[in-house]
Amino acid sequence: MCSSTDCPDAAKHPASLFENVYKTTETPIGALSPPTTNHQFITMKIEHLALNVPDPLNMARWYVAHLGMKVKRRGMETPFVHFLADDSGTIMLELYGNPDAPALDFPATQPPALHLAFLSRDLVADVRRLTAAGATIVADVHTLPTGDTFAMLRDPWGLPVQLVRRKAPMIE
Repeated sequence: MCSSTDCPDAAKHPASLFENVYKTTETPIGALSPPTTNHQFITMKIEHLALNVPDPLNMARWYVAHLGMKVKRRGMETPFVHFLADDSGTIMLELYGNPDAPALDFPATQPPALHLAFLSRDLVADVRRLTAAGATIVADVHTLPTGDTFAMLRDPWGLPVQLVRRKAPMIE
């Protein structure tokens, strides 16, 4: 992050755009001031996150059966592309298997570097249910000083999956 004093493109990035961002983790996004220059805020929505995985067909089945994802589109031939949506239908996960493209080594990936987070109403029950279905526990249910409760698992393919219950919901 550059500031107005150390950024080579300070004229393009006025400090006023960033001054409220890092003051506290409790600063609501709405507290950020609109730009005072010709910059415009662009509103975009995440449609999907794509993961090249070794077994997209069985991974998609597991996410549907155990995490409540819904199949929006699928291909039953290589690369077995599956678009899975959460229960809101507004965010998707794309799973596919392209052996000619690089793939992440999920078992070697540390959860702070990459994890997929799901809201949970009952973390203890969900951890029990998911481990019975092949997930493994990385960090069991615990509550942070913020009051948020988390558990970190790995799905059967090693992808870190976080379960979270927020003290104060951040999204609906």
